Amino acid sequence: MTKTILFLCPHGAAKRVLAAAYFQRLADERGLPFKALSAGTDPDPVMNAAVIDQLRGEGLPVPGQAPRLVTDADLHSAVHTISLGCDLTGKLPAGVEALDWSDVPPVSADLPAARRAILAQVEQLIADLEASH
Repeated sequence: MTKTILFLCPHGAAKRVLAAAYFQRLADERGLPFKALSAGTDPDPVMNAAVIDQLRGEGLPVPGQAPRLVTDADLHSAVHTISLGCDLTGKLPAGVEALDWSDVPPVSADLPAARRAILAQVEQLIADLEASH
């Protein structure tokens, strides 16, 4: 049974895109039964062009959809929710807590630093999931 990991960033245009792509690649490589889902809490109309270039440069698939607003169904279906700088006050279902990755620098200020921080967090999450799975 595949379980959903939900990645959220405010604009849904950069950080969540990187986190979901790195997570899915690592989960697939390790044969873990998880799928990445991502959205924004106040989505921009388009994805960040530099992030698209970064993913393509690494041979990772680029999501075909524009940033979208997180739904209640997304929040209820996830076994883990990761917030990359979102205010989730009052949005999470009762008893659900989000992992807070708000220490990731803004992509617009320093894409390489944001990429490194996101990848480190994703690698740790994968290791934690492997250990508990």
